[in-house]
Amino acid sequence: MPQAFAEVTMGSDEYPVVDILSIDDNLITDVSFNEVEHPVESEGFDTKARPRESIELPRAEPTVAGLARVVTVTNQKGGVGKTTSVINIAAHVAMRGGRVLVVDCDAQGNCASGLGIDKSRVTITTRDVVLTPAMATQARHATAVEGLHLIVGDRNLIGLEEALASQLGREGRLSEALELLKPHYDLILIDTAPSLSIVSINALAASDAVLIPVQTEYLALEGVALLTGTLNEVRRLLNPRLGVDGVIMTMHAPTLLNTQVAGHLREVFGDLVIEPAIRRNIRLAESPSQGVPIQFHAPQSHGGQDYAALASELEVIWFPGGLRDE
Repeated sequence: MPQAFAEVTMGSDEYPVVDILSIDDNLITDVSFNEVEHPVESEGFDTKARPRESIELPRAEPTVAGLARVVTVTNQKGGVGKTTSVINIAAHVAMRGGRVLVVDCDAQGNCASGLGIDKSRVTITTRDVVLTPAMATQARHATAVEGLHLIVGDRNLIGLEEALASQLGREGRLSEALELLKPHYDLILIDTAPSLSIVSINALAASDAVLIPVQTEYLALEGVALLTGTLNEVRRLLNPRLGVDGVIMTMHAPTLLNTQVAGHLREVFGDLVIEPAIRRNIRLAESPSQGVPIQFHAPQSHGGQDYAALASELEVIWFPGGLRDE
């Protein structure tokens, strides 16, 4: 269990200074994850059934040298494992020596629980950063993982649309904030809610790429079809460099339906699918209540092994020349 909570303040250009503040040891939070529920095997489903929208995903371009790669983890369908993926991919890269920042753009704020941060002690959140980009350097908090920092999301994000209604350039506020932070990190991962809100648009406008978690179940492509339209509009109007780094398969079980859906996803997206599929695993569902990623809670579990292998594949995409400190 993590024993300390830290606010990150700006230090040298090489890396921020971390000031440690003491907190209570009990960080257990009741977080609902549905990874442990096994799907019911059903006959007669057409695993290729999907909305009629075209699903064409443009591949993302390489990152500008010396700056963090900014990746939004998103799907306009809920319950696909976005937050779980953000926490565990970020932790793996940090444990490999990378400098990683997670930005929680979901009003549920579950990244804080999963990374050992007590939200009740946080005073500057993602909402503040979007409203006042210059506050970004004071909004970061150290986590249970060395080298991994978090900007905390909370329920105050719900009112952000109204707060920004009269502001010019409101879609670019997060991008402005992250420009201040990019030189200090190798990777910035953004967690988003499934709903399309002004904060979600800010995340996409600020990103080099998106990573799309897809559950290997019936109508798996439903959210991706909706997301495709959103990505096209953001590329056209706000961020022409935005592309896709990959599709990751989550909550996978060894059932006929899951296997068929996984095969169809590979047919549709080809080498954009990043292997392996993340298997359903009770240890993976338990780890947020402990305030640590799966690599700390049960690294040899199926969830721990799968996320380690997946993150290693993503490292090859994100850092073809290796991490900057390697």
